[in-house]
Amino acid sequence: MKLVLFFLRILLLFPSFSFSIQTNYTSIFSFGDSYIDTGNLVILYGGLTATPGVLIAKPPYGMTFFGRPNGRASDGRLAIDFIAEALGLPILPPSLALNTSFRQGVNFAVGGATALDREFFVDKGFMAVSPFNISLSVQLGWFDALKPSLCSSPQECKEYLAESLFIVGELGWNDYGIMLLAGKSVDEVGSHVTEIIGNICAATERLIDGGAKTVVVFGIPPFGCAAASLVLFANQTGGEHEPDTGCLKDLNLLSREHNAQLRQALARLQGRHPAAAGGVRVIYADFYAPIIDFAVAPGRYGFDATGGALRACCGSGGGRYNFGLAAQCGMPGVSACADPSKYVDWDGVHLTEAANRRIADGWLRGSYAHPPILRSTAD
Repeated sequence: MKLVLFFLRILLLFPSFSFSIQTNYTSIFSFGDSYIDTGNLVILYGGLTATPGVLIAKPPYGMTFFGRPNGRASDGRLAIDFIAEALGLPILPPSLALNTSFRQGVNFAVGGATALDREFFVDKGFMAVSPFNISLSVQLGWFDALKPSLCSSPQECKEYLAESLFIVGELGWNDYGIMLLAGKSVDEVGSHVTEIIGNICAATERLIDGGAKTVVVFGIPPFGCAAASLVLFANQTGGEHEPDTGCLKDLNLLSREHNAQLRQALARLQGRHPAAAGGVRVIYADFYAPIIDFAVAPGRYGFDATGGALRACCGSGGGRYNFGLAAQCGMPGVSACADPSKYVDWDGVHLTEAANRRIADGWLRGSYAHPPILRSTAD
């Protein structure tokens, strides 16, 4: 199976508050796609020893930190891993793992997941959709089914979930990617932004209604900056590149539109659940701005100044972006660059551990989330 996933930006500023909010979390519950999947996709395919068609189950995935493939679409840790580490919590186990304790958190994210339900794509005959039913609504159903094993009464659940951090990870990338791979124009794809945002925000509100007090919602990365996008969609989008980043202009406009609508919808959601009334905090995690920053000035962030932002580290596709469908990371004979820490793009779509670390730090302490996750009061 070829994973279909891509990238985005825009700052979200919520109203300021002057009181303390929960920041000492006892567990994390996360939902999303391959940007934060810690092993569910590989488990669905039968595990690391039985996944001939799943490239992330093959070397050199996991080479930097784990020393072997581990179900993550990167050379090492993901942003979710760094968030857990910063909170003093264990790395999140995938929800499909057996004989595992989920008391300190669990990850429901699955590579290939969409914000829209799978039926939307199947009914329209899209071929790139995942063979598994793993959309955001399905992941929420998995969480509901798990709750009785985590807390035994409504009051206990309320107290337990209030001390938990909820993450609605990057969603929408696969929805747009599936449509683009089917030959749809950027305008046609963009006509579904509002529907996709509606599903993301409905899921967020469902978590809040169920007891969540802090929900971090990711935007999408700049779709036009991924090496895979630059190779596969240049002709489909007209091929105009942004002068400052080198990314595809039309696809980045799609990402910005998604993020702008998400920002507005989350602000309305926060308004319906005032922090002053119940301590609910909705945090927008900007996934677009950091990657744009890396593309504009890679050397400033420790990446290779000539090709570290847009060129894939792992692949044998050659050319400017080192990406090709016949020579993808994980395929036989395909190798990785000597030093992944100098690259932003790991495999044409996903990020290196180095990029994930910088982005996570910006969400935890810096300017890429509003307010930062580790700040008890908003600016």
